[in-house]
Amino acid sequence: MSGQLKLILLILGLVLLVWLGLCAFLVSHAQKQRRKREARFTSVVSPHLRAQRLVVSAFIRQSKSRDQSLIGIAAWVFGFDPVNPNRYPLPWWLAICTCLVVSEVAQMLLAGMAGPASILVVPLGSLMLSRGFFGWFDSRRREQMLTQFPDALTMIIRSVRVGIPVQEAIRGVAREAPNPTGPEFARLVSRTSVGVDMEDAMAEMAIRAGIPEYRFFATAISLQNQTGGALSETLENLADMVRKRVALKARGHALASEAKASATVLVALPFVTGLALWVLNPDYISMLITDPTGRILFASAVGSLGMGIFTIRTMIRRSLTA
Repeated sequence: MSGQLKLILLILGLVLLVWLGLCAFLVSHAQKQRRKREARFTSVVSPHLRAQRLVVSAFIRQSKSRDQSLIGIAAWVFGFDPVNPNRYPLPWWLAICTCLVVSEVAQMLLAGMAGPASILVVPLGSLMLSRGFFGWFDSRRREQMLTQFPDALTMIIRSVRVGIPVQEAIRGVAREAPNPTGPEFARLVSRTSVGVDMEDAMAEMAIRAGIPEYRFFATAISLQNQTGGALSETLENLADMVRKRVALKARGHALASEAKASATVLVALPFVTGLALWVLNPDYISMLITDPTGRILFASAVGSLGMGIFTIRTMIRRSLTA
């Protein structure tokens, strides 16, 4: 009976992964249909427009074309970027395998407490660990790009003021800016070198960066190319605004440090207390593992602790992004 239950739970985990892949396919299909409708609508309406409007490609809502291959679906499920694998310290397949091994070890440790239900830890744990691993490096990269962006704008402003063209100023940023800003601008230069329009290349870079400041920069360049104006003054105001945003974000993290410290103490307190009781009275703590009722209580406590950690983290993150 126990073997049949394990097989059923394993099948449920596989069905969950298949369901996630099916959802990714349906969402991509719906987006394709929406783009087709928008293209047909534009082809019908555009000949009857009385005036051409100012098009700023950086403000157009664009979505990354999702790969429908097996790697593309896996990238959407596990949260990694297969186009830019250099942003992660490990290859994506090795990171996923490592998370799977960690989930297997956790399942073996929990098998004595949770019984056959612990097999669900393998698919869910590997999925959560993978998304957390890749998401942490993506957010860290965005933080670095935001911090380095004002210096990159300053380099462009100084070059433009002495008469250097914008393309050459961007090329200088690609050579001298540190990682990850330098490689991102180098990719922009390589795109324009093969014939891609500057506005489109800037819009692609803003989408890849994933931060609004790059979209503001792309918009400023697009407006300057279409209407003219003092680009150096515009970029200087943008650099000043970005510096203020970075300072404000740092101040928010400083103010939230007290809440983070309190959350750390609340999370560590049950583990410290349990370890102390295990040292003083091992038989008292062993009932949480050997007794069936103790297992239920232990699982409920772990679940409640996990929900509390998620709630505290969500509250802190929303307070910083508000």
